Amino acid sequence: MQEHTTSPLSTGPATPWLATDFLLAGLGTVLLGPLLPSVAHAWRLNDAQSGLLLLAKFVGAFLGGVSVPRRLGLGILGGSLLTFAGFAAFAMCDSLLPGCIALFISGIGLGQIIASTNIITGRRFRSHTGSALASLNFFWSLGAVITGVLVAAFIPRFGLRVPLLVFSGFFLLSGLGGFSRHANAPDVREAASEPETGNSLAVKTIAFFALLLFLYGGLETCLTAWITTFTVRFSDLRLLGGQSGVVLLWASLTGGRAVASVALRHISERVMQRAGLALTVLMIAVLAWVRHGGVLSACCILLGLGVAPYFPVTFALLMREQPRARTAGFILAVSGLGAALFPWLMGVVSTLAGSLRVAMAVPWMLAAVLLILSLSSAQRPAFSTPAKAKVR
Repeated sequence: MQEHTTSPLSTGPATPWLATDFLLAGLGTVLLGPLLPSVAHAWRLNDAQSGLLLLAKFVGAFLGGVSVPRRLGLGILGGSLLTFAGFAAFAMCDSLLPGCIALFISGIGLGQIIASTNIITGRRFRSHTGSALASLNFFWSLGAVITGVLVAAFIPRFGLRVPLLVFSGFFLLSGLGGFSRHANAPDVREAASEPETGNSLAVKTIAFFALLLFLYGGLETCLTAWITTFTVRFSDLRLLGGQSGVVLLWASLTGGRAVASVALRHISERVMQRAGLALTVLMIAVLAWVRHGGVLSACCILLGLGVAPYFPVTFALLMREQPRARTAGFILAVSGLGAALFPWLMGVVSTLAGSLRVAMAVPWMLAAVLLILSLSSAQRPAFSTPAKAKVR
């Protein structure tokens, strides 16, 4: 795949550093889900209170994405420093309020990293953008898939504090390492005077993509944040200390993105998007009534395959419109609002209904609405920019 950098403002760390940052970002984004049963037990939280932790983290992620700077390399550096500070602070917390504040800070950092890295990749690889974004998000998913394994391996032995402090330190090292290779490049030194590049998108285009990612952020996070708790409560599967469900989900999602990066060179992005959503709708309905570990494992694998292509495909369609960095950052950040709202809502529904099974209706409805939107949207006109918009 051919690399093409459009302007100094879209430069950033070298691609291997981007992959490293995204691997850590994946781990940091989903870390709370596998930790949630342990944190809830230690802090004596009910499901609604546990949902507040998710809410705080992903509201922070929204603000991080909205505030992505024009110099995207600085967004990655600043995000790494904030994530380091947030997770280090969370390691020292022992109650709900300070835990929410610490996760809010880490969420801002993660939002900066994820938005900046996706925009850099979308601008850097102009041909086969969907394939490039799927490849990048493979590393995000790889970080996510090893989260459950790491939690199962280290938390019972060392507790929460030491592993979280070590993990936060990796963000510091990765951010400084990538920026040190990037900061002295001539095009970066000249970027301060470079005008912002990209199109001014139509309001309806921004709203449409924001809606898609808002709903998707809620869907993915509902599944990944609550699957460990669901496994512990309703399945006879106790491998990896109850983390087997989330590990299988992220493993299949990771593998699915690797396959998608190749398949998107030959298959329509729309076809792949719709097939994945249809599979997701079906599997959530089955998962809601699972009682045996083998069936739960199969559902988690198929769910991961269904969800895998949606984000890279949708963001690739957005990047074809060549949006300005702040516009793309805002649209991407809206997914953080969905990731904040719907998992919290799922916890509230579970508490009110007295059953996490009933609360599975929340992600099922999200997947169903996304499928309806995908089937009903026009192929290209819905994504067109105003005629007066020009690339500067």
